[in-house]
Amino acid sequence: EKINKINQNLKKEEISFLHSGHLGDIINALPVIKELSKNHKCNLYIQAEKKLEIDALGYKNRDDKYYLSKKMCSMLLPLLKEQNFINNIELYSNQNIDIDLDLFRKIPMNFNLDSVRWYFLLTGIEFDLREKYLTVEDHPSLKDKIVIMRSTRRRNPFINYKFINNYKDVFFIGLRDEYDELKKEISNLEFYNSKNFLELAQIIKSSRFFLGNASFGFAIAEALKVPRLLESYPDFPAIYPNGGMFHNFYFQVHFEEFFKKLNKSN
Repeated sequence: EKINKINQNLKKEEISFLHSGHLGDIINALPVIKELSKNHKCNLYIQAEKKLEIDALGYKNRDDKYYLSKKMCSMLLPLLKEQNFINNIELYSNQNIDIDLDLFRKIPMNFNLDSVRWYFLLTGIEFDLREKYLTVEDHPSLKDKIVIMRSTRRRNPFINYKFINNYKDVFFIGLRDEYDELKKEISNLEFYNSKNFLELAQIIKSSRFFLGNASFGFAIAEALKVPRLLESYPDFPAIYPNGGMFHNFYFQVHFEEFFKKLNKSN
């Protein structure tokens, strides 16, 4: 019934979407919205403080209470407002909604499918994933750096980052506790605290290349199609890079080879 209703609403000239997070899931929904924006006026409403449940993937995100806190919304909105294919972007406050993108959590499917494509199945709309679906300007000062965001979840136990001590200009842009953890392996790692996610995306756009695991940062790097290196996670391989210059690795020897290759080519 709900899928049929979505199909009907896709015939409207103006379509309103709802999403409550997580952060990476919102970025992954943008290809569908961008594709529909070619022939529709698209509005996106972001819901703050939707109560976090154990979802179809069987986990809760860290110790958070919500999919998306008010603080995260305030950091995310400047990035979304920069996207000219979105007609209007606001916090959700009972506006009329045509397509509830949160419904992807209810679809009976194997979530090891490429996570960007979850929304393809929900809407029946497809997008050429070799193309960019996020646009930002370069960062005014932090440029040509090796940029890392590595979540504490979904770490590959077969690899370590110690060899990166041999490289300069390595910056971490994730959470402070994640930085402190990785600093134990990379002594020369520097920390940069972005004022919002628009600035974070600008830093990734301006990087020599981006390195990360399944995280919000990699979702942005993938959307921007910057040179990127993905730490693949054995238990949940739900990210499959598409387009541009990228490598994903599972074992240490490949990690070091790909890192060296991207560092030279950029």
